[in-house]
Amino acid sequence: MYTKEEILKQLKNDILSLKIKPGAILSETVLAEQFQLSRTPLRDVLKQLSLESYIDVYPKRGNFVSYIDLESVEQMIYLRSALEKEIMKDLCSQLSLKDIQELKKILDKQKVCARDEEKIDLFLALDDQFHSSMFRLAGREFLWDLIQQSNVHYVRYRKLHMLERGKLLQIWGEHQFMLEHIAIKNTEEIDALVRHHLRDDMNSLEFLDRYSDYIKK
Repeated sequence: MYTKEEILKQLKNDILSLKIKPGAILSETVLAEQFQLSRTPLRDVLKQLSLESYIDVYPKRGNFVSYIDLESVEQMIYLRSALEKEIMKDLCSQLSLKDIQELKKILDKQKVCARDEEKIDLFLALDDQFHSSMFRLAGREFLWDLIQQSNVHYVRYRKLHMLERGKLLQIWGEHQFMLEHIAIKNTEEIDALVRHHLRDDMNSLEFLDRYSDYIKK
């Protein structure tokens, strides 16, 4: 027997990892059998997923995993870009050698994963750890937590981009370059680095064509 919290967490993870793809139907009957849960608490789970934009509910049609909304992705990239530019500049003046070593250890682990495309989920987790650690070291954990509350479209968009051949090593290299600039307290290049890191592929026609089935029309 699963609790509502456990089911909600698993469904979120399955949607964010693209194990359950955009447009897939979440049948109440199938889910009730799978999780051995009655319809009433299950509907509470589906309602919460809808409130957080994981699914779209259509009366008389059913519950469908939401398609990736590029407008939401654009807004999230804009927000993260604005925040991370300032956070990295702050870190240039306050990061200790111990803090730099902490970030370097994350990147060392990420480099290993970048050479093995079967480890993309671990790479993603380390990607989040690198960025969240910068927020924490700058004393901005609250802002990181706030971002995570509206992240469903951006996370899936980012996962699709990381499926491209060679993309993991490129991302690792950009992280490495960021850390090097922070370590030598070079603030002049920060804006360009962050803009390229977060926005470089946003308008890629190849990406839009390849993953058109995942994207909201």
